Amino acid sequence: MSLLEPLRQRGFRALVTGRTLATFANSVAPVALAFAVLDLTGSAADLGLVVGARSIANLVLLLLGGVLADRLPRSVIMQGTEIAAGVTQGLLAVSVLCGFASIPLLVGLSLLNGAVSAISLPAAAAITSQTVPRTLLSQANALLRLLSNTGRIAGAGTAGVVVAAAGSGWAVAVNSLLFFAAAAAYRGIRLPRGTRVDASHPIADLIAGWHEFRSRSWVWIVVVQFAFVNAAGLGTLVVIGPVVADETFGRSGWGLALAMSTAGALVGGIIAAHWQPRRALFAGVVLVTAEALPVTTLGLWPTLVPLLVAMLLAGLAMEQFSVVWDVSLQENVPEDRLARVYSYDMVGSIIAMPAGQIAAGPLVEAFGREPVLLTCGALIVVSTLLALCSRQIRGLVRREPVSSGAPAGS
Repeated sequence: MSLLEPLRQRGFRALVTGRTLATFANSVAPVALAFAVLDLTGSAADLGLVVGARSIANLVLLLLGGVLADRLPRSVIMQGTEIAAGVTQGLLAVSVLCGFASIPLLVGLSLLNGAVSAISLPAAAAITSQTVPRTLLSQANALLRLLSNTGRIAGAGTAGVVVAAAGSGWAVAVNSLLFFAAAAAYRGIRLPRGTRVDASHPIADLIAGWHEFRSRSWVWIVVVQFAFVNAAGLGTLVVIGPVVADETFGRSGWGLALAMSTAGALVGGIIAAHWQPRRALFAGVVLVTAEALPVTTLGLWPTLVPLLVAMLLAGLAMEQFSVVWDVSLQENVPEDRLARVYSYDMVGSIIAMPAGQIAAGPLVEAFGREPVLLTCGALIVVSTLLALCSRQIRGLVRREPVSSGAPAGS
């Protein structure tokens, strides 16, 4: 079945357009914001404060986003949050361009931007299965991720060009317009109003979502696995990688390595649309071991060519896992609780990443770079092997395709 087949569904076309624009905007945002702060004070500490404010708000409100996405129309949530993101970035752009920006103001706007992002993420993840027939879930998720990665690459490049040519304030203004464009695209998603009739308290919804999350061991085991994988892999790579680059193959080489990871993800998305093993989750979890390649390579062979190969393979493998994971959740978790399960997944998977980032430097100073990197690689492999001990992960199979039943809005 063609990778482009989901585009025949009107709702999915609107979704993929909006998601690509939103990813584009979210890739412009950190570059534009970083230079806005540096233009204002030149302080790395101030930059950390502004960026950290967004991350904290994002983490704190993810669970609320899951509750709202299971209570309210998801397309409406996505429109509203993109408009709110556009407003916050617009205010930031005006403050920079008009000369009244300050660190407290930027921190406040970053908190708001992180909050609206957190509220939108579970809705954006859970809505895919409402826009395509079940038979197209693999292709739809692969295409969404493929175009989102393309938007991510284009966004970072565009931000650099606009900052260099016109300044950080105009880059933030472009960022604001992209969020508004994403909101306009989401208006094309037409879904039936939910049939939910209970009026339970949000805390009760959170508890129900937790029970749904906990009741499937394959879900929470993979989330625990990824708490370790993200802390040991991404958490250490972003801290130690640039240090190794400065000492060996240079900063341009590090940039090329990051680009190779994205290129691998693009290829992995295409493969995932066509490769659909019956025990897809088992195959996807096995592929997570490839995430150990970059940190292990930096520890043993800190040279450019081996690192490029490692980053390419890791990006390819992790993208295939990501598609498999989305399809597994969308096929097996009830639609009215899917967003809450996604929110617990997101919180659990990323909660340990800051710990990895904070601990990486002191651990290298105490024990040396090679032992720390090799230990991180081993932790990724061991956590993955332990996850594979789960009978549910090994035994979960794809559902039989259903040949009829197009979604609303097709």
